[in-house]
Amino acid sequence: MTSIDRPARVGLITDQTGALSFMGIANVNVAKMVIDDINTTGGLLGRLVELYVEDSATDDAVAETAAARLVREADVDVVIGGIYSSTRQAIKRPVVDEAETLYIYPEQYEGQESHPLIFCTGPVPAQQIDPFIPWLMEKTGARKFYLPSADYIWPHVLNNKVRDVVTWRGGEIVGEKYFPLDHTEYAQVVEDIMASGAEVVFNTIVPPGLTPFLAQLHEAGFTARGGTIVCTYFDENFLNLVPAEHVEGLYGCLDYYRDVRDPFSVELLNRYDARYPGSAMFTAGSACSGTYRALKMWEAAVTKAGSLDQDEVIAALDHASISEGPGGPAEMVPGQHHVRMNMYIARSQGGTFTVVENLGRIDPKEREVTTA
Repeated sequence: MTSIDRPARVGLITDQTGALSFMGIANVNVAKMVIDDINTTGGLLGRLVELYVEDSATDDAVAETAAARLVREADVDVVIGGIYSSTRQAIKRPVVDEAETLYIYPEQYEGQESHPLIFCTGPVPAQQIDPFIPWLMEKTGARKFYLPSADYIWPHVLNNKVRDVVTWRGGEIVGEKYFPLDHTEYAQVVEDIMASGAEVVFNTIVPPGLTPFLAQLHEAGFTARGGTIVCTYFDENFLNLVPAEHVEGLYGCLDYYRDVRDPFSVELLNRYDARYPGSAMFTAGSACSGTYRALKMWEAAVTKAGSLDQDEVIAALDHASISEGPGGPAEMVPGQHHVRMNMYIARSQGGTFTVVENLGRIDPKEREVTTA
């Protein structure tokens, strides 16, 4: 086989087992659907696109080993995936630092990733916190926020941004607590929340601790007394993890919800649901929307470059855009390696999310990537 006949190879790493398997299964579904679409319409530059899937099993050591296989054995042209930020760093070591291979991270995260070989296609704090928290404070009149959190980089950075925005607008942070990812007993922090006078609980606790925390907060009567729960990563897959009454009225802010009604988003969702009935849902918090953007922007960049040459693809990816996608069109902000995209505020009602505000196109406001 000559180099011109060689298929284009995409590596996907995501949690098909483990605590976040309901997210990873959906991401694999999306990748298979998009790549099948590409191959059905003639492939990429006349080449078949092959998908290599690895299970990260919600375990960073497993993710690192899987990433090494993709670049050393499968010789992929691009690696896409990772959910937790720690998993991104685990993937980065063999893919970027050692193999110097293009890596696209599709999940919402804390921002600040800046590397010539890394592109990010999910939302960052400037796209979630900056527009959302002022809207929430104006809508509800809330001024007192409590921040129960998982203890890793994403919650710390997100909470710093929340603190800045809340205090700048005259509010206050009445509590901020961090817990290990596998922590499940929250009686003390719930008691503290109830005693603090908090009007908003801005939650960044993640599975497996998420379900017991929300149950204990509900049992304490936080929302019954008029409190508001906010969880920016919460999507329709997460709603399935808890009884609807535990999250009734919860607000989130993401780049896509299943209630988004533009024609392309509706058509894409219908195709996904028909292809994967009863499987993990197509959602944004689970990185489905970011995975879709990653694949379609990489396809656009390869097409524009007219080659799989990595340097040429990266140069094209820096300016890549898609005119249609989940939630609307999107484009890389040149130099930042992050995406300008539509953002939405939604509220949980009766076990589903209803979009209550279309924020329009929001810039990521990330720093310029240096190439030195």
